[in-house]
Amino acid sequence: MKYIKYSLILLVFGLLSCDLGSEPTIEGTKLQAMCGEWYIGVFANGEDIGGGGRFLITTSNTAANNETDLIINDHELLTPDADPVAVVAKVNLPAMTFDKADKLPNMEAGKAAISIIEGKILKGAATSTGGNKTDSIYVKFTFENDPKTEWIYAGYRRTGFLEDEH
Repeated sequence: MKYIKYSLILLVFGLLSCDLGSEPTIEGTKLQAMCGEWYIGVFANGEDIGGGGRFLITTSNTAANNETDLIINDHELLTPDADPVAVVAKVNLPAMTFDKADKLPNMEAGKAAISIIEGKILKGAATSTGGNKTDSIYVKFTFENDPKTEWIYAGYRRTGFLEDEH
């Protein structure tokens, strides 16, 4: 009898403690369409300096989560040949383009500022090495300490499929 009483009390508390409210709405970031991981080729003044290889960079929103500020980070890809690219670029979300901008501060302390010349993301315009359709990215930029060298990062969004991994 004692166990039944305690079991009923636990059952009542268990039922009363359930949250029967609705599930929260989970939303993405405002720049979700432009954010991601990208396999890119690296070009300097039109020359493929990556030897045809693919390198991973990321684009992500800032903490402000607005529709204009996109972080481009190459995770020190070019070091020691050039400074790393880690900047907050201005973008036009409806057009999926990078705005031209001069001397953007590099988030890597003590590294050269970066000027974006042009850039764009095209939905579904690339084919990965595994033959999957994905988005393409193209960004042309210069470093403040070497304005004569135009760098290009061009490639496609990482699909997550094993056949596309590099």
